[in-house]
Amino acid sequence: MSEDGDMPGEMTEPTPAYLRREQILSLLGERGFVRVSELRAAFRVSGVTARADLDSLVGIGLARRVHGGAVPAHPAGAGAEGRPEREFSFEEALAASVVPKQQIGELAASLVRSGQSVILDVGTTTLAVARALRERTDLRDVVVITNGLSIALELEPAIPRFTVIVTGGSLRPLQHSLVEPLAATVLSQVHADVVFIGCNGVDVEHGVTNINLPEAGVKTLMLAAAARAVVVADGSKLGQVHLGRVGALGAFDTLVTDSSADPAALAALAETGLTVLQPADAAIG
Repeated sequence: MSEDGDMPGEMTEPTPAYLRREQILSLLGERGFVRVSELRAAFRVSGVTARADLDSLVGIGLARRVHGGAVPAHPAGAGAEGRPEREFSFEEALAASVVPKQQIGELAASLVRSGQSVILDVGTTTLAVARALRERTDLRDVVVITNGLSIALELEPAIPRFTVIVTGGSLRPLQHSLVEPLAATVLSQVHADVVFIGCNGVDVEHGVTNINLPEAGVKTLMLAAAARAVVVADGSKLGQVHLGRVGALGAFDTLVTDSSADPAALAALAETGLTVLQPADAAIG
């Protein structure tokens, strides 16, 4: 018997892990503390599973373990200034904010038409865009250019409806991304209809920024290689500023975000001329 009083294998797991973890985050925000025993009862899982859920949130910087449960970390895994203390790996980011990324991916993918050329930046939010594009069986003759190996593999089942081009360059294992040198070679030879850029921050004054300088540099090249620029960012990234500047807000046409984004932050961004799309605004062109 564990410290929480459960017996191994006594319960099943009816709720998917990502949904449990989203709901645990909500409970942490509301209460400031959750017990393993409460999670066992609420989700009908074993203590081992409940602790694994908490450990997953700790691993991506969203919670801190204490005896018998967990408390919130700084908001969104942030330090004292509200920013991430480190760059999360692709796998860590993939486990966080699953539902918002799905919302963003579906809405962003709805902006693409058959016959268009698309640049897809690296990242878990743009991976959600790739997944939503792949699932749109109405799309034909779409060319996708990406520096993300995970994105290229996600789109492989859509070939031959899609043509998938990988930029080349040096591999960054943390994000499975391709950066300079050589990334500019492909990007300087193309002019796409639309680019979808992921980021770590969207700010009225400082524009779109990223935590990693090599990737920020490739994002800037992508921005210059497309007729229309769309930044995809969940609500936690609004108002954040990071080291690598991708571009001023004026270089972007559209922000696609999720339903949790702060209305005041969105209003300030919209006042700059940026078109803001949320899931409820899916019909807005």
